[in-house]
Amino acid sequence: METYIIVFYLVILFLLSIYGANRYYTIYLFKKHRHDKIVPLSNFDFLPKVTIQLPVFNEKYVVERLIDYVSRIRYPKDLMEIQVLDDSTDDTVEIAKKKCEEKRKEGFNINYIHRTDRTGFKAGALENGLNMTDGEFIAVFDADFLPPEDFLERTVHYFTDENIGMLQARWDHVNRRYSLLTECQSILLDGHFMIEHTARNRSGRFFNFNGTAGIWRKKTIIDAGGWQHDTLTEDLDLSYRAQLKGWQFIYLPDLTVPAELPIEMTAFKSQQFRWAKGSIQTFLKLKGKILKADVSPKIKLEAFFHIGANFAYALMTLLTLFMPIVLIIRFNNGYKKLFYLDLPIFICATLSVFLFYFYTEYVVIKETLSVKNRSTAKPLMYLPFVVAIGIGLCINNSKAVLEAVIKKDSPFNRTPKYNVSDDVKHSMKNRMKNVFGNVYRTRKIDAVSLIELALAVYMTYAVYFTYENDLYFSLPLILLFQIGFFYTSILSIAQAPLSVFVRRRK
Repeated sequence: METYIIVFYLVILFLLSIYGANRYYTIYLFKKHRHDKIVPLSNFDFLPKVTIQLPVFNEKYVVERLIDYVSRIRYPKDLMEIQVLDDSTDDTVEIAKKKCEEKRKEGFNINYIHRTDRTGFKAGALENGLNMTDGEFIAVFDADFLPPEDFLERTVHYFTDENIGMLQARWDHVNRRYSLLTECQSILLDGHFMIEHTARNRSGRFFNFNGTAGIWRKKTIIDAGGWQHDTLTEDLDLSYRAQLKGWQFIYLPDLTVPAELPIEMTAFKSQQFRWAKGSIQTFLKLKGKILKADVSPKIKLEAFFHIGANFAYALMTLLTLFMPIVLIIRFNNGYKKLFYLDLPIFICATLSVFLFYFYTEYVVIKETLSVKNRSTAKPLMYLPFVVAIGIGLCINNSKAVLEAVIKKDSPFNRTPKYNVSDDVKHSMKNRMKNVFGNVYRTRKIDAVSLIELALAVYMTYAVYFTYENDLYFSLPLILLFQIGFFYTSILSIAQAPLSVFVRRRK
């Protein structure tokens, strides 16, 4: 039995190492294609009509800011329509209505569209708006995004190429420095947007619209089958359906659109759950079409790595459960030399994450203007926490993967935003109010957080055992697991009673 356990453990590590090797390959593709430039074939002689869709659900803190920023986009007013697609059930409705009336008096073609039936959630709202416009191109911005004034000037002319179906801009972060959690999130997202998107798009592989900060050709959406709501990631689903139909996408890493990162652990975990479950739903929905598609094997392989990446969280959960057991088995049976096997596994699986995100921040800081006054050494301090948080999320995201596989339905839970940024210095009192006193907060302790705490204690024993028996090659990896589970669980559990207390004091 013990031999079988060790073999199973090594198989898990080997599979995780494959994902790690793919990160190295992604860096290679990025370095190979990083300087490839894409320019418009020409400029439109007559500008087309563009519809800007703003899907909103209970966003009282940021909806006015969103409408203000969108109305500053430079484009002829008679050729720019703004749709506020509001499914809200709180006072966001009145706030958004009033703001739309103000902008209408200023001469903007802005339409407030309110649904009381949230069928399809965000996908349903976008589809409903699409049916109510004659705009040739559709730009989408979520409630917390701040599009630059030149967004359309820098994007619309790429569509003079009739093969281009979608253009995606890079996300930036208005509250990167707010907390340790937002610093780590920014690094994770920088890796996705700077390295992964650039590598995939410039090397001719599939990549995806990220639900916001992008612009579509309306014809492409319709040709690909429209917005569908049988997954929680309608953006990923539509992106792959469109590319499988032959439409080409463009990614512009130099065009950034700032947005707000979640400032609370439960909101971050909810967002990650939605993305993880939706990506696996998309994987299961489209895997057959991808296999049969008339594209090269390298495109198919990267597509499966892309949309199937969250299966790694299930492997990480198994690794967590078996790691202390295997540790004891190997030590008690005199297999101390086998602990040297952990070193190459650490290099392939874990070190790849460190290198990937350190290289990400090096590129972001040195080659873009979006992160100012920041040394390349500073992200190095956050990298252990980036990796630890990724590990700490494995229970949350494994649950998402399992629900996708067994086809369990769940609602589209949007990530609440509170209008915080690095431009405003936040006192400890304001931070407490932002994090614990908001009306959109989750105020209950869930089973996932309790499991995470139990695993944190479990890994604490593994750390003690490793240290006491001088198994130092295994110690760094086990410490990352311990820290990750403590961090995600403690923050999640602490918020519920604290949020009630702060609310009563208000």
